[in-house]
Order: sequence, then structure tokens, then C-alpha cells
Amino acid sequence: MKGYIPVIREHLLKEIEKKRAELLQIVMANGMTSHITIELSQELDHLLIQYQKQRLRAVAGDE
Repeated sequence: MKGYIPVIREHLLKEIEKKRAELLQIVMANGMTSHITIELSQELDHLLIQYQKQRLRAVAGDE
């Protein structure tokens, strides 16, 4: 299972970068307070939290 966790983190990093780029495009088109901007921002937050949890597990030695 040890090899599996870094793959998950790598996937999360790719998803974070994709979501961040998507969010920037939406902000430029719709502004900071539009409904879609808020939704995408929350999705990005969720991905970042998942990534942080994976990092904490690695630091704690659960990997």
C-alpha cells in the first residue's frame, strides 16, 4: 500500500492545478463573487484539504 499513497497525492496535485486554472478562467469571466466562482473555489478547497490530509499521513508515518 505504500506505493499507492504517493500516486494518490500526485493525482490530487494534478487535479488541484486543473481546478486552479479553471477557477482563474471563471474569475476572469464572471468575477470573484459569482455563484460558479464560489462553487469552484469550494471544490478547490476540498481538493487542497484532501491533499493536506495525505501529507499529514505521510509525515505521521502512516504511509
